[in-house]
Amino acid sequence: MNETSVAGIWPMHADLLQNSVGLLYGAPWPQYLHNVYPFKCADDDKTFNYWWLAHLIDCRVDAYGRCGDAMRLNQAKETWRNILDRNGDSLFNDYFDDMLWFALATLRMWEACGEQKYLSSSIDIWNHVIEHGWNDDMGESLAWRKQQLYYKNTPANGPLAILGARLYRITGESSYLERAWTAFRWIERTLRTDDGFIEDGINRLGDGKVDSQWRFTYNQGLYIGAAVELYTATNGDELSLLNEAMRTALVAIASLSNGTVFRDEGEGGDEGLFKGVYYRYVGLLIESVDTLVQPAPSLIDGRARIVDFIQRSTDEMWRNASTMPSGAVLVGNNWSAPASGRVHYSTMLSAVMAAELRAGLGV
Repeated sequence: MNETSVAGIWPMHADLLQNSVGLLYGAPWPQYLHNVYPFKCADDDKTFNYWWLAHLIDCRVDAYGRCGDAMRLNQAKETWRNILDRNGDSLFNDYFDDMLWFALATLRMWEACGEQKYLSSSIDIWNHVIEHGWNDDMGESLAWRKQQLYYKNTPANGPLAILGARLYRITGESSYLERAWTAFRWIERTLRTDDGFIEDGINRLGDGKVDSQWRFTYNQGLYIGAAVELYTATNGDELSLLNEAMRTALVAIASLSNGTVFRDEGEGGDEGLFKGVYYRYVGLLIESVDTLVQPAPSLIDGRARIVDFIQRSTDEMWRNASTMPSGAVLVGNNWSAPASGRVHYSTMLSAVMAAELRAGLGV
């Protein structure tokens, strides 16, 4: 199969994966999506996965940006409304990382459709998390949740840095950028190892210890995304940010994959989303490198290695996708084998994000 035909196939794969989320997991309102496939009983849906739905919004916006189909934007709006309906018509919950994922997706909706309520909602979430979660424990940074203000981690501070950089670009208000830099430098100082790997968190048990046993792809993706967004917010004046993002992107592949796909990160449900976050933000790194007039050889080489990994991993994912009687495809946590047992829709969202990235790269 020639290169042109391969590039043309991935938008179709992405569309099929997007459609499969609804075909396999669709549920009556207000549930909207069952948490797991196959759905068995009401207990399967006891947990309201606010942050999974935030990533579903992102996925629908990805599709809208790729193909311009208004249906995809309407799906994003529908998902946004579902979060509010199930959350007592409130933007907020107890988890600062959850809220920031929602704010990031909501801001992308504003960029896609221009409706002011989405920008206003993103800013409202920003103000809420700063008011309730920003403190000096373990260094000036954002807590993970309202019940553990002493526990700090990458999943909270990474999205904060990304959102702050984006809000600064939109509004010009320097306070957003200042917080973004503070959160980013805190991650670098507290949770980044000498080789560029990003640890998960610190002081979870109140003992000042880093949770180095938790080695997750999404922490790497968040650092990459924050570095790229700060690079963009400073008009490309901080080229070292791209170099450091590239270092983390490559160490993630070296440390967390078998060379072809990322290893399974757990079966709890949340873990299924982790690698999707990496794919989303490493895509932004590739875009930024592509804007450079004369990128350094290390960036050229790093870009090639990442694109090669994206191609190999998504090819493997697609080879092992299971076709269901409805025509939908199902992807499990382990992309090196067909899905087995029951699959959370969070896992499918990672497959969607990776396929959308592959389609966008045109390779």
